[in-house]
Amino acid sequence: MPSPDSLTFDNDEFVDVVFGKSPKGGHDHKDGSKKAPKDKSFYEHSVETVSAPWSYPIAASADALRRLYPKHSLQTTRDSSLNILSLPGVAVEPLEKTPLITSLFFAPLSKRLAGVPGVLIDKVELGGFNISWQGLDFIVYIIQAPIGFGVVTQTYILHEGPEDRIRILLLSAGAYNHELHNEIWVYDQGYWQKDSALWAEVQKADWKDVILKDEFKKALHKDVYGFFKSEKIYKELAIPWKRGLIFYGPPGNGKTISIKAIIKTCDEQGFTPLYVKTFTNWAGDEQAMNDVFNKARQLAPCVIILEDLDSLITDRNRSFFLNQVDGLSGNDGLLLIGTTNHFDRLDPGLSTRPSRFDRKYKFDDPDLEERKLYVQYWQKKLSGNEEIDFPDKMVDEIAEITDRFSFAYLKEAFVSTLVTLAGWEGEKPSFRSLLKQEIHKLSKQLDKQVIENSENSVQQFTPNTAPTRPPRPSSATERDIRAVLDSLAESTPSNRVYHTGNGTSRILEQELRNTQDVNALLHALSDLRTSEEAASFRHYETRGFSGRLADEDDPSASWNYSSNADGSPRNLMNRMSSTQRERDMRLAGLQNMTMRSSNASSSRRHFDLGGGPRWEGLGRPSPATGTFPVRYHPSPNEPSASDLA
Repeated sequence: MPSPDSLTFDNDEFVDVVFGKSPKGGHDHKDGSKKAPKDKSFYEHSVETVSAPWSYPIAASADALRRLYPKHSLQTTRDSSLNILSLPGVAVEPLEKTPLITSLFFAPLSKRLAGVPGVLIDKVELGGFNISWQGLDFIVYIIQAPIGFGVVTQTYILHEGPEDRIRILLLSAGAYNHELHNEIWVYDQGYWQKDSALWAEVQKADWKDVILKDEFKKALHKDVYGFFKSEKIYKELAIPWKRGLIFYGPPGNGKTISIKAIIKTCDEQGFTPLYVKTFTNWAGDEQAMNDVFNKARQLAPCVIILEDLDSLITDRNRSFFLNQVDGLSGNDGLLLIGTTNHFDRLDPGLSTRPSRFDRKYKFDDPDLEERKLYVQYWQKKLSGNEEIDFPDKMVDEIAEITDRFSFAYLKEAFVSTLVTLAGWEGEKPSFRSLLKQEIHKLSKQLDKQVIENSENSVQQFTPNTAPTRPPRPSSATERDIRAVLDSLAESTPSNRVYHTGNGTSRILEQELRNTQDVNALLHALSDLRTSEEAASFRHYETRGFSGRLADEDDPSASWNYSSNADGSPRNLMNRMSSTQRERDMRLAGLQNMTMRSSNASSSRRHFDLGGGPRWEGLGRPSPATGTFPVRYHPSPNEPSASDLA
């Protein structure tokens, strides 16, 4: 195996020796000198080194270049962002008599914009260049070198002078490539990319095209643009200079166009917009979030856009996201804006907690006033079209008949009408009649969606449908029986009426009755349970009730209600089916087990709140009857059924 020391070169031009045969007289240099090779060409040397004689060809190539250019400073880099050849103000010329080895790849272009299917781009595999920048001359060599299981692009920069000049050149190239040039930073699939197409798209957005009430729009502007002007106030109050907003509401009502307008105006004012498409990353969601917030802190003050927040934040990555938002790391200058069509799906830690997302803006279906504003917007837009008659009285008419329309539906009505009118052959109908026809068609689509959603909801509440497990309490309250009972009560369906097209479908009367009974019973049990003795239970106001829960080994305990009120627990239990009773009352057994575990030495557990009736029970329902053995001792001031409900 040859050693690098055995390879000697007299060539001062890497480019001329890189491809094999050097002229006998050497190559002309700027000083007019000629030098001839003594040994192998650099091309032969490169082929040997990259073909495995040395395991690290980058170092071997650097050593060879130092021998070739002993009077030059040398720096190397494999950072793709330090692309010297793309730096403005750099004059590039391939080294003479040195053919470049390049790889071609095809870059498709938009036919509508470019008129050609695409272009071929040369990627340098091995080559050399003379470059000039700010009156200084440099020699640059680029080579693709195998490292491990992949290939890296290594760049060598030589300069006949101090090394600092090379560093200044690289620093300028890096700074330029990290700046935005009619682009937007987009995080997708684990990487930050600069997207010029998205930048061109947001330039079309304008706040005058966002149809919102003036009060709503002014509040939104104040929150967004006022944040960047209020750094001094935040500092004076000694609070972190950060803010979070959530845009929510049904789709098609202005969230996206508002986001585009914010991106455009923030970019114009020098506040970098960062658009996050996904937190998917080969190293995990946590690494993706770390990448996003580190970039934001680097570019602050800036605005982070998180569209479809309910999809981006999951149970798996929620904790790490919250830690990034309000953890120990400083987030000064960060404006976080999230959007969602499903506000109810957001974790309460995001939707209700201030200091994470401080303000929530609901983009709801437009009311009559907003629909009039939108119709007037189109009236003004079409005012120059002589073929379209759009009188003022038509504004109120169209706004009246488009109830339940979103802005997207309203836009579709106008666009489809104009397209139909433009392609109409023969005598054209009036714009008004065509527009009303399109509105009628879209209204039918809305009615169909409502009916389908209603039928799906009815199916969810049929008696044969398996019950849905209610949400479990958090770890801090998972032993709190009151929280569990409240969750069950909230998950119990209410009496609803659904329109099906052929008539009115209702939940069976008995099912409704049982549903109401279950809800009332759960609320009653929730109010009756308290926690004076059990440390893991919470104390709640019980309206004068006191109770005593007996040990399950007491064979004499059984259900014994003496209240005759219609809403009393006994009447509620009697009106429930045995299946429901057995299913829903098992939960009380969980409470009894929890109470016993907190103090194993006590044979009975008592709830004594100072007066009123007393309860004592065994904690397990009978397998045969589904009944739950509890003894109830009423008091004269027992509350009525309305109090229990």
